[in-house]
This record gives sequence, structure tokens and C-alpha cells, in this order.
Amino acid sequence: WSQVVSEAEKIVGYPTSFMSLRCLLSDELSNIAMQVRKLVGTKHPLLDTARGFVYDSRNNLQMRGLVVLLISKAAGPSTAELSFQHDMVSGIYSSQRSLAEITELIHTAFLVHRGIVNIGELKSCDGPLKDMQFGNKMAVLSGDFLLANACTSLAQLQNTKVVELISSAIGDLVQGIYYENSKSSEESCLTDDIGISRWKEQVFLSHSALLAKSCQAAMELAKHSAEIQDMAFQYGKHMSMSHKLHSDLQPFVKESSSDTMAFSMNSAPAILHQEFLGREAWLKQIRE
Repeated sequence: WSQVVSEAEKIVGYPTSFMSLRCLLSDELSNIAMQVRKLVGTKHPLLDTARGFVYDSRNNLQMRGLVVLLISKAAGPSTAELSFQHDMVSGIYSSQRSLAEITELIHTAFLVHRGIVNIGELKSCDGPLKDMQFGNKMAVLSGDFLLANACTSLAQLQNTKVVELISSAIGDLVQGIYYENSKSSEESCLTDDIGISRWKEQVFLSHSALLAKSCQAAMELAKHSAEIQDMAFQYGKHMSMSHKLHSDLQPFVKESSSDTMAFSMNSAPAILHQEFLGREAWLKQIRE
């Protein structure tokens, strides 16, 4: 996997992500990192998220920006933009590189925001209450900081359609997360009778919208036609959905010596199995 990512980064000229030197050396991010160190010794999720940025050798956290750059390179300049090829590095416009970084910032901001814990459900082994409350404040503020940076960079692209696309993707993410949270307390219960089409709608909001609309926006920045923009949108959407399908499948296929992994009744295999069996037979099988 790392080799594939490395090859992809060579194709686009240089790796993209907000983890660039420019951002890492900023006073604001350095201050956030110093504050997060206070959470060492606790089980606050923000600590794991921060560790992932630094130590994640599989580069999973930075894939969205790379996909945006790869599709930008694959599409190349449109005939309307041929005169602006001097603005390209490794076949990619600087505005598309900025968009890739914006996509990473938004995704990371939401990862950080997801690391807010429910204080009412804490156990004593999670860490002192005041540290966990501090961690929640840091998750809110640092996520907002990253999102604000993304919005500033988005405005600097000076393309109203791109601003509209990425803003709507942020709205979709929020809606998707609200839906997930409303269902999280029922994860282990028998859920409503939802079909695979409903699953697709929910996954699009919380997982696919950002990449799909970022790929479309990259085509808009190169002045490609509506047809090519739609192809890019579909590519980003289906790539994200296949990634979610893969992760939903893991509890059913992973061989582990420990206890079986927990899975959600809203995961794709459970929903497809219900559609195959029928609701009543499915409920009977689960009760047994």
C-alpha cells in the first residue's frame, strides 16, 4: 500500500496534504500540538487522531487530496485553458493543488471534531474529568481552526462554483454526522428496515460527498465540460463508497484470535443480508 501511495505521489510531482512544512511550522498549529500533549496519559480520542497524523505510515489520512491531484493530472487542461499551461507543475494547476489541500483540511477538521467524547459516558479509567473536558475544548477549537483555514483558502480560489460545491460538501458532512450520532445509541439494537438505497444516501452524506465534489471542483478549475465534471463526481463518489463497503466488510472477514469484531446493524453486509432473506427471516435469524 505504501509503495502504491509513493508511486502516486511521484506521478503528481509532490505529495499533498495540510501536513506540509508551511502549515506544520505555523505558530497556531505548534500551539495546538503543545496543548494536545497535556492529554498524554488519558484515553481522549483527540490524542489518537493527533498520533495518526504523525505516525500513520499507511497514509490513509491524506488520501483524498492525492486522489484530487491524480484525477486533475489524468484530465489535464481543457481546450479552453491551454493558454494557461505555464501555471502547471507536473500537469496540475496551482489552484488544483490548493483545492487538494483544502479537501485534506476539511476532512481532518471533521476527524478532529469526531473526537469529542460524551462526558456523561466516561469511566474513571479514561482519565481525569478536567483533562477530558479540556480535550473536548481542544477538539472543538482545533477543528474549527482547520475549517477556518480551509474556508479562507477556498475564497482565495475566486471561483464561485467551486466555493458552492465545497460549501455544500461541508453541509453534507454535517448532516451525515448528525444522522450517524442519532443512530449510534442504537448500534447494537435492531434498527429500522432500511434498504441498500437508503444506505447509499447516508454514506454519500458522511463519506462520499467531500471527495465527489472535490473531484468535480478540480475539473471546474481546469474549465472542463459539465460531462467531464459529472464523470469526476461519480468517480469520487464510487471510490468513497467502495472504501466504506470494504471497512463495513472487515468484521465479517478478518481472522482474529480474539473476540469477533463488533459491527453495526446499519453496515452494508447486514443490510444486504436482510434484503436477501426478508425482514422477518432476518429478525428470526438474529434472535436465534
